[in-house]
Amino acid sequence: MTTSPVIELRDIEKVYRTSTIETVALSRVNLRIERGEFVSVMGPSGCGKSTLLSLMGLLDEPSAGTIELDGRPVTAYSDRELAGLRNHKIGFVFQSYHLINDLSVRDNVELPLLYRPGVGGSARRERALAALSTVGLSARTGHFPSQLSGGQRQRVAIARALAGAPEIILADEPTGNLDSVMGEEIMALLLSLNQQQGTTIVMVTHDEQQARKTQRLIRFFDGRQVGESIINEQ
Repeated sequence: MTTSPVIELRDIEKVYRTSTIETVALSRVNLRIERGEFVSVMGPSGCGKSTLLSLMGLLDEPSAGTIELDGRPVTAYSDRELAGLRNHKIGFVFQSYHLINDLSVRDNVELPLLYRPGVGGSARRERALAALSTVGLSARTGHFPSQLSGGQRQRVAIARALAGAPEIILADEPTGNLDSVMGEEIMALLLSLNQQQGTTIVMVTHDEQQARKTQRLIRFFDGRQVGESIINEQ
């Protein structure tokens, strides 16, 4: 019995238009992400990698083509359902962390849960502390982002994604702002989430060494898929 992929993109086009310029960000993209996969996406700057993640994360809509989530076209969901999917099913990790400097580490991790119905204050706190424990930051819950290293801030960003118990993590250059040692630690954490918890991860990266630790590597150039390699079998 075959199962549907968790995310499938079919004949995706994404075009940005102004009054004078048309920019093709993605062209004829066909991509399946299987449940429990760890997929890396590589390519030069401006080749459409971040646009791809925005579409997968339901933050943007394609100009043409179909996106399916769990076998159901995204267009079949209402705006409210899409907001719920972004909040429940998908976790985002960004290169620049996107932490709020005036909030403590714990409050930053709790923040997305404020928009989740039925999750009260004590439950938010419990989830945040559990996520911070997972990333090894139990001793930093009361600190502020400015008091942390780059690697620690990225761990907070990952904990914030984990607090919502997502099935999918979309990571945009999660090691890009880190030195090699911190980058290795963050990569080890992502691999553990994938292998131990079965979290589906799609990671955009410029780092060939990190990409080759994932299961599948997809290469983009000028908005098109130009190659795909199976790196590590599940």
